[in-house]
Order: sequence, then C-alpha cells, then structure tokens
Amino acid sequence: MYSIVVTAILQGIEALPVQVEADVSNGLPVFEMVGFLAAEVREARERVRTALRNCGHMLPAKRITVNLSPSNVRKCGNGFDLPITVAILAALGVVEEQALKDTLIIGEVGLNGAVLAVDGILPIVCRAKELGIKTCIIPKENRREAALVEGINVVGAKSIKSVMDYFSGAYIMDEECGGQTVPEARRLPDFADVGGQKMLRRACEVSVGGMHNLLMIGPPGAGKTMVAKRIPGILPPMEAGECMEVSKIYSVCGLMRKNRGLMEQRPFREPHHSITPKGLAGGGQYPKPGEVSLAHRGVLFLDELAEFQKNTLEILRQPMEDKQITISRASGSLAFPANFLLVCAMNPCRCGYYPDRTKCRCSQTSVRRYLSGISQPLLDRIDVCVEAELITYEDIAGQTKGESSAEIRARVLRVQKIQKERFSGESWYFNSQIPSARLREYCRLGAKESAYMEQMYERLQLSARAYHKILKVARTVADLEGSEHIGVRHLTEAVCYRSPDRKYWEV
Repeated sequence: MYSIVVTAILQGIEALPVQVEADVSNGLPVFEMVGFLAAEVREARERVRTALRNCGHMLPAKRITVNLSPSNVRKCGNGFDLPITVAILAALGVVEEQALKDTLIIGEVGLNGAVLAVDGILPIVCRAKELGIKTCIIPKENRREAALVEGINVVGAKSIKSVMDYFSGAYIMDEECGGQTVPEARRLPDFADVGGQKMLRRACEVSVGGMHNLLMIGPPGAGKTMVAKRIPGILPPMEAGECMEVSKIYSVCGLMRKNRGLMEQRPFREPHHSITPKGLAGGGQYPKPGEVSLAHRGVLFLDELAEFQKNTLEILRQPMEDKQITISRASGSLAFPANFLLVCAMNPCRCGYYPDRTKCRCSQTSVRRYLSGISQPLLDRIDVCVEAELITYEDIAGQTKGESSAEIRARVLRVQKIQKERFSGESWYFNSQIPSARLREYCRLGAKESAYMEQMYERLQLSARAYHKILKVARTVADLEGSEHIGVRHLTEAVCYRSPDRKYWEV
C-alpha cells in the first residue's frame, strides 16, 4: 500500500513543504529511504523501526520504501522521524489515509516512542497556514510556540501512542500546553540612572533617532557599557510584523521554547569578544542564524571592540549595508535578516587612558597596533563616534537625576514618525538608510552649507561614504530640532561625531 504525509524543512527562517511517501509491498524484507538525505535523516530508519517495535507495532517482513520529495533539496534536521512513522503506519493500514488530509506532521522520535521537540516550529506552522493546511501535529514541547499562530489547529503529541489516539478519536487536549499566553516583559535599565555624560546621552538620542550606528571611545569606568545597555529603553516598540519576524529567527535557533509569547521587546545581543566569525555571522554545515541575525530589529552591542578578531569584525561590513547576511554552501545560499543598530564601545589603548599621558604608559606603536584591528572601511560605516569622559565626583554624588528613558524615547518616537512620513513612498524608513543617489533630494544643502562641507571634506580628508554619513546624521539632528532644512549647526554637530575616530586613528 501507498501513503503520503506532509511535513516541512527549514530554509533560512522560512519553511519549505516536503512530502513523505511510503510504500509497503511484497518482496525481500528491506527498509529503504531515498530523497537526497543527510546522515541524521538516514538514521531515522533505525529510530523509527525501534520506536514502532517498542510501541507494539512490528514492521512486517516486506519491502518498505520511503521517499522524501522534492529530491533536489537536501533533507536535514531531526523533524522527519514522526512523519516517516505515520506514513509507514498509513501504508500498513493502521492509520486511515483520509485522516492525513490537510495535516502537517513534524517531530523527532525517541527509541521508546516519545515525540521530542524540534527547532523552527513557528515558521513551519506559519507556512502550513499559508498553504491552507488545517491541522499540525507537532511535539508537545513545541505546542506553546505553535499556538502563537492563530487560525490553525495545533495538536501537541508526547508519544507515538498519542498520535495514534488522535487519529482514532481518543486524543484529549492537554490544556497546560495550549492557548495564547502573555509575554514576559523585562524591566529595562533607565537613562535616569546615568550621572553626567551629556555628550553620550545626546549621541545615543541622535543614533536611535535616525538608526545610526554608534561607537563610544573612552577610558574604563566612564560608563560606556552602562549607557549602551540603556539604549533598548529608548527604541520604539516593535510592530506586529516585526514581532513575528524576530520570533521566527529565535524559533529557528531553538530559543523560543522557554518564551511565553511572541518577542515584543527589541533584541539586545551582547556577544563576547572571543566570538568566532561563524558565531557572529551564522553558519554551520546546515546554516543557522548568528548574532547579527539574532539582533535583527534590535541592538548588536560589541563591548571592547578592539579585542575582537579583525576577520570577525570585517564580517559586519556587508550586513551593515545590505541589512541581511548571505551564507553560501555547496548545497546553496541562504539569506538571514540582519537589520540591526550597531553599538560599540572600546578603550583607546590597552591600558585605556590614551591620550592622557599622566596615566597612559602605552607607546605610540602600541596604541597604533591596538587600534589597527578596526579597519577604516568599518569605521566609515559607523555614523556616530563620540568620546566618553571620566565621571567626576559631582556626577556621582550629585542629587540631580538626568532625563529618563521615557522622555528621550518620546523625542525619538516623534523624530521617527517624521522620517516614516517623509519616506512613506520609499522602501526605507530611516535617515541612515537613504541611498547615496537620493541624498541630494532628502539632504539638500544651501550655498553656505555646501561651502562648509567642502571645507570639511578637504580638511578631514573624508571618504565618500563618510561624507554621506555626515549628511544623514545632520538630517537626523535637524529633525530633532524640528527643522525642515539642514543648517550649518546641524552639519557641525554631525562633523563632531566624526572627529574622535580621526583623532585616534591618525595617531
């Protein structure tokens, strides 16, 4: 007899439907599996055989052939065990073929017949809904995650027996793992706790207002990390589409099982400087998202920037421009979203006190070597660079608190609303994303402003990319002031955000 079961495989953060065909016929007793299979999928043959035996279903001494199609797509992952099991049982007549109509099945099977969790359930269930599938049979441990998709029946199975109970009508829904849940909100640190550092505060507001990448340079203890961790508190809330997009990425990485709902707060990723290029960009034999994708729609914070491996940092250049990262393997290429706000913090030298020669004992050669790990092309992609000064006693002991995150966020929301209205007919939303070809239109300069920028271009020996970044930052500064036109004072502030990198990298 012949049967067919629908399942799915992940490609990036999207799902591709796969058909599991099973045929049981007379002939030499053999269990054959075909369809461009990875090693872990081929191993499903022994897992399924043993699991069925331990559940009381002995496979007959017949020829069993299982095909996974389409055959031009490599099948990998641990989610094919359960659909293969059900397809064989349907071919043996244990499960009625009509019961498999409009049903998607996925899950790993243990040798005792238990159904184990798999990664990427959220995008798979979303894809099933798009295809018109009415029921998804998935591992019980994944059911809370799958329940986030409305309009589709989700069955959580804890064993092969519970799957058989479902097809026979004896299945009882476990209320503990069903239904929508309220996401757990985390309390974000507040800018009101930061003493002093007016320049850092202003730079963060400009950076978030136009979604400009930010670099903070200063001695240890100046509060760079403290400020960076408060940036998520001034970011605008995510829209429904963004929540689902970010949740899919975390689902593919297996990070959604402990969550109680969709990710509604913007990600804040803080990888250690020892991270490998693969950990940052993503990859592996079967590519999965890295830190740049886990920070999608949020903040990627790189503390101690100069301590990262140079080849690791250079990976950032392409996703910072394209807002996605492409990983190529022999079997094909996958694109993962990587639209993040890059925030970096670093010391100016190994001891951290350059250029204060009363404290710094590093030689010029040592300083140059320390900073050389950060290339000029990467610096050109960072719009806002600001120095962090040492905290004074008055800043620490003072009773006056600075502005709260709520006050700064209100201005950020107003500025971003201006940008979204300005770019309503475009494919981008923020000043930092204005294409170079459209700068004349959106960052128009008067005669006085053009003369000033010509002078700065020659004096600072700017690259074309750095010049364009200054114009985009000036546009954001003007928006913060509510000015329709970019003035010299706006350009001056934007140029000041390029001065620290010229100061340190021209040692």
